[in-house]
Amino acid sequence: MQIIHLPPPGAILLCFILWAFFQRLAAYICLRIPDRYFRHTSFLYKSRKWEADGEIYRRVFKVNLWKKRLPDGGKYMKRGYEKKKMKDFSQAGMEKFLTESCRGEATHLLAIMPFWVFGLFTPGYVVPIMLVYSLAVNLPCIIAQRYNRPRIIKLMNRGSDPHNGRKSGGNV
Repeated sequence: MQIIHLPPPGAILLCFILWAFFQRLAAYICLRIPDRYFRHTSFLYKSRKWEADGEIYRRVFKVNLWKKRLPDGGKYMKRGYEKKKMKDFSQAGMEKFLTESCRGEATHLLAIMPFWVFGLFTPGYVVPIMLVYSLAVNLPCIIAQRYNRPRIIKLMNRGSDPHNGRKSGGNV
C-alpha cells in the first residue's frame, strides 16, 4: 500500500538507491553472524535428494556455463571472502569455502526479502516487478552456491588435494 507519494523520477531513483542499500545491508548482516551458523550440514544449506548433489542445477539451469560470469561481492566487502576461485584446497580451506558458500546463500536469501518495501512509495503494480527483479538478481547466486557445495564436499570426502599441494588457482 503506497503511503509515500513521490514524483516518478524520485521514486525510480529511490528504487535504485534502496536496492543497492539492501544488498549491502544483507551482506553486512551476514558477515557479522558467527561462522557456526553457516554449517553446510544444517537444514537450510544441506543438499536435498532432489538436487542430486547439485546436478539438477547443471542439467536444468546450465549453471556450469554461466556461473563464472557472476559477480563476487565477497571481494568488495571488508571481511568478505572471495568465492569465485578457490585458493586453498586443504581440508581447512575447503571447510572455509563451504562456510562462506552458506554465508553467501544466506546473504542472497536475505536480500530477496525487502522487495515489498517498494510498495510504500510506488504504485502497487511495482511490487511484483520488484519481486521478479530481486529473484533475477539473487537466485543465480544461490543456485551457484548450491551447485558448488556438493562438489567441494566430494573433494573433501576423497581426502586428496586435486592440485597436488598447490594452494591457488582453481575455479569452483
